[in-house]
Amino acid sequence: MQAHEIDYHIYGEEMQYVEIELDPQEVVVAEAGSFMMMDNGIKMETIFGDGSGQQSGVLGKLLSAGKRMLTGESLFMTAYQNQESNKKKVSFAAPYPGKIVAIDLMKYGGRFICQKDSFLCAAKGVSVGIEFSKKLGRGLFGGEGFIMQKIEGDGMAFVHSGGTLARKELQAGEVLKVDTGCIVGFTKDVDYDIEFIGGIKNTLFGGEGMFYATLRGPGIVYIQSLPFSRLAGRIIMASGMTGGKEEGSLLGGLGNLLDGDNRF
Repeated sequence: MQAHEIDYHIYGEEMQYVEIELDPQEVVVAEAGSFMMMDNGIKMETIFGDGSGQQSGVLGKLLSAGKRMLTGESLFMTAYQNQESNKKKVSFAAPYPGKIVAIDLMKYGGRFICQKDSFLCAAKGVSVGIEFSKKLGRGLFGGEGFIMQKIEGDGMAFVHSGGTLARKELQAGEVLKVDTGCIVGFTKDVDYDIEFIGGIKNTLFGGEGMFYATLRGPGIVYIQSLPFSRLAGRIIMASGMTGGKEEGSLLGGLGNLLDGDNRF
């Protein structure tokens, strides 16, 4: 085992947090800003990247941090180490209403692909990298752009979703069609692509964008009912504010496509 073996418990319903139990010298790595509380005796340290390359010198640290820059995340993460001789607990909270998902990478073949901002925390030794889209259409219109997050290793990782969470287990060849923004993540064997909805009325007046995602099994897929981008968009609309792009214009629509938002 390369990653630390951590115990955990998830509390709450709509606004969840995960409590990690650390044995002596065990470490958990988390996104900046996700910390909630911890016992006395746990040391907090800011590190480059995810900590998985900390033994490979300056170059390894820079590469680890550089991967996070490509996904739009901070260069730094925070490591929490239990420095006492007995067990200690540290807790991390989801940033908005939804569910926290515990991912046992050992059960998923050592890799899990997720949306760029869903990672919350993981055992030290788990690598948080990038997954480039190999398909041009998926990259341009897939809702997540060309780059998604790739979580690799043999330990526990935790991701968060918005709203209610659905877990789908797809059989070989089974296809699930999903709104592109509603994807939380999927296992490594799932084939992810995008499909044009079709029809002039659907495209211009359907209100669901021009594309949806197709997920083909075998594998496990996690779907969220309320993506944060959708929630933020409704809040902006209700407040009367407008974004930097003219949202009702053709230019604004093209800008949304390039940003990874397929809605006009």
